[in-house]
Amino acid sequence: MSKKSFLYRNSLSVVLIILMIICLLGQFFTGWKTENKELLENGAPTLSLGQYIYSGHFIQATFENWESEFLQMMLYVLLTISLRQKGSSESKSLEGEEDVDKEPKPHANAPWPVKKGGIWLKIYKHSLSLAFGILFLLSFVLHFYGSLKDFNEEKISKNEPTVTALQYISESRFWFESLQNWQSEFLAVASIVILSIWLREKGSPESKPVDMAHDESP
Repeated sequence: MSKKSFLYRNSLSVVLIILMIICLLGQFFTGWKTENKELLENGAPTLSLGQYIYSGHFIQATFENWESEFLQMMLYVLLTISLRQKGSSESKSLEGEEDVDKEPKPHANAPWPVKKGGIWLKIYKHSLSLAFGILFLLSFVLHFYGSLKDFNEEKISKNEPTVTALQYISESRFWFESLQNWQSEFLAVASIVILSIWLREKGSPESKPVDMAHDESP
């Protein structure tokens, strides 16, 4: 692959997006079959592929996971500003100022908000955490919507009264769905922060150099 080609320059994001799409499609079809199996067992009509896209079952399952991922990334970006982990490749050094701590200065190749200054620069300086925060809130709302819809669809199939959004926000089911994912995301981040102190992967930017001492940070 030519080093000047689009795929070489963007291969990491391209491969990750392809893997995400493959897994999402797999989730969609297996979720569709699972939901229809449960509907048949309850004597309810099954869903077509088109109907399943708008079902609470699919919406809840999808955004429940997206929500936790964006929360993880937002907090990780914010926590690594001031918190440290001695010897971890995921932490800033214990002492001294790093390039990311320096105030931005306008130059020929700087992003336009840096050149513009003012409110645009203030927003841009925190745009990464803001973007993850917005994506988390959108996913949280859609997860809640899907979970409520799925909950009420189950109620209707059992000829039981449905609940309002205000009633459902206090339901343990919704918070169980969220918290079971949140805890796993924090565990995953803690794992790479701690394991990268002692373990290595040659060639990966997520690892320290193989010959670096355990108590040093890159």
